[in-house]
Amino acid sequence: MRDMHNNIKVIQTHSGANVGTTGAANGTLSAAIDRQDYDAAEFVYGRGVSGAATDSIVPVVLEGDATNGSFASVAAADLLGTEAAMTGSAAASGKVGYIGNKRYLKLRLYGIGTATCRVNAHALLGKPSRAPVA
Repeated sequence: MRDMHNNIKVIQTHSGANVGTTGAANGTLSAAIDRQDYDAAEFVYGRGVSGAATDSIVPVVLEGDATNGSFASVAAADLLGTEAAMTGSAAASGKVGYIGNKRYLKLRLYGIGTATCRVNAHALLGKPSRAPVA
């Protein structure tokens, strides 16, 4: 099968979560995402309207060897695209891919600015070892 529909798994990581306004400490962190049986991972995320043009939502992809172990920021060489901040008051979306070799991933979304906004995110797992994916 050459279609994408039957060859990806979608995992919701953030569902209408409010993010803090003072950096990573007040952000929202996803649960661990297990990449077993998948060779590709992509995070897609979006934010709602914010209160100020200078507000930003920043994504950070983390990797680890165990669900309960320590997670570290992914090196830029193991990302497709960048963890670019979404700045401005309008709704926006972004994506970043992972090409590293760690089994577990997490996504942190945090805000910088004066107003919070709601964020949503999903992890898309692809290149399954067995397809089609249910």
